[in-house]
Amino acid sequence: MSEIDKLKQIKTLFDDLFMPSLNTCLVYGAEEPFYKAADAHHPAQIMSRHDYLSSALHEIAHWCIAGKQRRLQDDFGYWYEPDGRSNQQQALFEQVEVKPQAVEWALAIACCHRFHLSADNLGQQAKPSESFHQAVVAQLQEYWHNGLPERAQQLFEALLGVFRQGKQPLLTHQLLEQV
Repeated sequence: MSEIDKLKQIKTLFDDLFMPSLNTCLVYGAEEPFYKAADAHHPAQIMSRHDYLSSALHEIAHWCIAGKQRRLQDDFGYWYEPDGRSNQQQALFEQVEVKPQAVEWALAIACCHRFHLSADNLGQQAKPSESFHQAVVAQLQEYWHNGLPERAQQLFEALLGVFRQGKQPLLTHQLLEQV
């Protein structure tokens, strides 16, 4: 199945799950990823870059982690530190990205998509630090064995139903090395 076909299926699943209950839809094809909070005339929109499945999963993961008050604000009220971060700024970025990237990884496994750990600092051409990698692996293992945040768990189970006949695979060393 092509990446765009998977993305279309994920959009349908996401919208079916979360439009009725949380007035939120997935939109792919944007120039830049962005979360647009709902207003009186439009549902909240999780916008992912172009037709990139990884971008959609990453933005969905942030939405799954965000609390109710954060979801009332565009881009969850966060500021974005552009590329070219200092080492200190990059370390702070990695701290706040552990949970979203662990959720993204779980969703990627559920829909049979390769996960790419991201330092998101293209200006420095930085690779994720080993400590960040280990923290994301540990968080993924925690989620895998004890459950994801509620919205992430709902989507995870729906993805398993479509892409893996409803069966959660074992979190093997082989899966953990596919980064």
